[in-house]
Amino acid sequence: METALDIKALEVRYGPVRAVRGIDLGVSKAGITALLGANGAGKTSTVMAVAGVVPPLSGTVSIFGQDMTGAAPDAIVRAGVAISPEGRRIFASLTVEENLILAGSATGSIETATERRAALMERFPILGERRRQLAGLLSGGEQQMLAVARALMNEPRLLLMDEPSLGLAPQMVDTIFGILEELKSEGISILLVEQNAALALEVSDHAVVLANGAVAASGHPSDLAGDDVLKSAYLAA
Repeated sequence: METALDIKALEVRYGPVRAVRGIDLGVSKAGITALLGANGAGKTSTVMAVAGVVPPLSGTVSIFGQDMTGAAPDAIVRAGVAISPEGRRIFASLTVEENLILAGSATGSIETATERRAALMERFPILGERRRQLAGLLSGGEQQMLAVARALMNEPRLLLMDEPSLGLAPQMVDTIFGILEELKSEGISILLVEQNAALALEVSDHAVVLANGAVAASGHPSDLAGDDVLKSAYLAA
């Protein structure tokens, strides 16, 4: 299996606290791997290590066959990785368009960034309609769309999605997950961190369950859907 992301024996610490304990996981090219578990299981720490925000204590992170262990965030971006973080973290005091302009500052040329921004506003019509509105005034679902669009500004090959359904109404959750399936069909690989395990398993090709920073189970989503390990991992928090 060709991999977009290959993590081996990854360990992440915050001082004496072992947040991630020697985990292995992978994301296939044009595939979705769901990373599941309760709050505090180590999911976001794993994502932050892949994104270069948190340096791993040990282990390796390979992106499209290239060892990127401990690389700086800008190098990770140049390798084709983008992140849509937990809580969206948009710039609330900037307009929708300004958020996208800022995200596109690393694309290499003004022309490319302008074309990409126009394409994304066409893809997400509500963002085009709200382009001059302050991002902080958008609904939760609209903010999540902006977070995804911002991540797509640099045309990533690997997208890190951290809790995209958090705080959204059910209809908007369906919309966001529909977008993820579209991105997969376009060849984008996705590492999906999601509290809604049932929905994550529906759209993913592979799933990994973390508990206390370690892999408690992994395998095909259909095999994990009713697994007691998955249930106990969420009840452990």
